[in-house]
Amino acid sequence: MAAHTKSSPTRRPGREDSLNTTAMRRILASSFIGSAIEFYDFVLYATAASLVFNKVFFANVPPAVGLFASFGTLAVGYAARPLGGAIFGHFGDRLGRKGCLIVSMVMMGLGTTAIGLLPGTAQIGLAAPVLLVVLRLVQGIAVGGEWGGAMLVALEHSPAKRRGFAASFANMGGPAGAVMATLMVSAVSLMPKAQFLVWGWRVPFLLGPGLVGVGLMTVWASSYAVDHGVNQTGVLNVKAIGATLTIAGIWFAARQGTRPG
Repeated sequence: MAAHTKSSPTRRPGREDSLNTTAMRRILASSFIGSAIEFYDFVLYATAASLVFNKVFFANVPPAVGLFASFGTLAVGYAARPLGGAIFGHFGDRLGRKGCLIVSMVMMGLGTTAIGLLPGTAQIGLAAPVLLVVLRLVQGIAVGGEWGGAMLVALEHSPAKRRGFAASFANMGGPAGAVMATLMVSAVSLMPKAQFLVWGWRVPFLLGPGLVGVGLMTVWASSYAVDHGVNQTGVLNVKAIGATLTIAGIWFAARQGTRPG
């Protein structure tokens, strides 16, 4: 009788043997930090919508209507999240996770910074709430793409028996970012009300580029061996740069179009 030997499952190429390796620690850190930054920006908007936006971007309507409209723009971001997940999930499978994570983080950073610089209704009229909705849409698409991508990166690289724990780093990053956003708004809200409404609320939004920069460095330093792009270091980096320039171009074109002739 022929002897039968039990074959051990084949380890997927690129999957780490342990969570305690330099490569895996970097991947888990990028998953946590990326989600924290995305949700910092996302929740920051929610907090500002309840305190400021009805007075800055909907000042020409009754207060109750302005507050309702402010929360309406908040809902746009949540509606856009599934769209972002579908878009970035599709391109992440075809082109690779790393480039998609970079694009989603840059999108969120640009959108959040633009909100912090956006003039109110008193300066540019109806264009202010319209641009606010557009920027909230950008935020929603970005967070929908980043959160799923960050979780998938951790799952795809972790040992088979530790995938649940590895994926939890993206989930832990979300609440951490939300707490950070709440603390930032709480700090700036201590200033005099007039200053807070004029410029104080903008400070947490303008910190977005610095936080995104930290996240980008973490993602860039991570080695994603399990990825789907061909020549990722060339093709995906070019695509990421192209997408970033496109988003920036749309923003500056919109700003130019709203300036008085």
